[in-house]
Amino acid sequence: MPQARDLTGKSVVVLGLARQGMALVRFLAEQGASVTASDVKTADQLAEAIKSLDGVPIKYALGGHPIELLDGCTLLCLSGGVPVDLPIVVEAQKRGIALSNDAQIFVECCPAPVIGITGSAGKTTTTALTGEMLKVSGFKTWVGGNIGNPLIADLGRMAQGDKVVMELSSFQLEVMTSSPHIAAVLNITPNHLDRHPTMEAYIAAKKRILDFQDFGDVTVLGYDDAIARQLAGDARGYVRFFSQQAEVGRGAFVRDGNIVLKQDVEQVVCAVRDLKLRGSHNVWNVLAACVLAGAAGADVEAMAQVATSFAGVPHRLQLVRELRGVRYYNDSIATAPERLIAALRSFDEPIVLLCGGRDKHLPWEDAAALIAARVSHVVLFGEMTELIKSQISNVGTVWLKPDEYAKSQISKLEAHDAGTLENAVKVAAQVARAGDVVLLAPGGTSFDAFKDFAERGDKFAEYVNALE
Repeated sequence: MPQARDLTGKSVVVLGLARQGMALVRFLAEQGASVTASDVKTADQLAEAIKSLDGVPIKYALGGHPIELLDGCTLLCLSGGVPVDLPIVVEAQKRGIALSNDAQIFVECCPAPVIGITGSAGKTTTTALTGEMLKVSGFKTWVGGNIGNPLIADLGRMAQGDKVVMELSSFQLEVMTSSPHIAAVLNITPNHLDRHPTMEAYIAAKKRILDFQDFGDVTVLGYDDAIARQLAGDARGYVRFFSQQAEVGRGAFVRDGNIVLKQDVEQVVCAVRDLKLRGSHNVWNVLAACVLAGAAGADVEAMAQVATSFAGVPHRLQLVRELRGVRYYNDSIATAPERLIAALRSFDEPIVLLCGGRDKHLPWEDAAALIAARVSHVVLFGEMTELIKSQISNVGTVWLKPDEYAKSQISKLEAHDAGTLENAVKVAAQVARAGDVVLLAPGGTSFDAFKDFAERGDKFAEYVNALE
């Protein structure tokens, strides 16, 4: 296990006072470090965060990140949303100042082995499933990281015999120099190219979860994803795969409609038809969770119990309401075209699709083709409206304004330019018929109108529940 650095008396600067940053400054101060918290927001904008940190011995540098913060600094820590190409970060690297974050410091200090999970899609659901399988197996289990709660806040209560399941994003991984003992790369598809300069840089960031493993650690990879599968060639750990398409030598796969786990012996976990989660993508998530939980000591009976009862996590194909025979699903986590595609493929019913948001500079051709094939109405909102229009304009789409949809008699794919999410829900309710699914699967980020995908999903649920 990596040795935790001695922070006593060290001068540490933390960039970003969101959830991860706040948990980190508390921890660093408790360890005796001299901490300065810096954020581009002003004191007025951060009033609530500052109030919650009252009594914690830290300094503030708000309204920007002045280079002078690096004078005397020995460690620069980045919250998840802080890009590595900021001038202060670039200057720190020139000066030889070490970079870190809450995830790195947690892995260094954690007394228990860590199960780390990353991927372009499915990592939150897989993290939650893995955690539940270990809990049902009787282990004291901690679940967190990018999934919501920074685990560093709970570090003082963890013991050597506990199990820790940690979701890791590419943003966290790109500065990390420690790897979890059990590490998974579920898949790697184009994502976050508004943040990472190239696809190669994005792949390299994801791969870092494996780069610092020791011989004897466990590497779990998605066999059906070409990029993830190829990482096996550089893995130091014992490689285990999960697959829907092949019977892997060691790991989990589907045979005759059953999920099979092959460790020292081969065992059937459950039938695929008995999974409560919808969609082929969730079969991969269950397979991955079985491999990860099995590597950490979970029993097959616990895996089966969780796999057949787990209903999902918020904002991931979450059923919000059924009204007049129409079911409304919240998949606000679908912030990329690949996730939109997975959501569409989870339903056989006619779909009224709500999509939009802010572009992540990702390819839309496949998503546009599937929309044309599977969707009866597409309702656009947010900054990406014109981009999506251009992508599916060659499939016979007719664009309607909000006041025109009621007059439409068009029998093919109908598209509606709603402007806002609230109006999109109203339009969807007007055009949906009994037996339809109204699906929020945006395909873009939420940052054009909301602070994150969770707020967008909560607002969607609020608007849906207000329908009469």
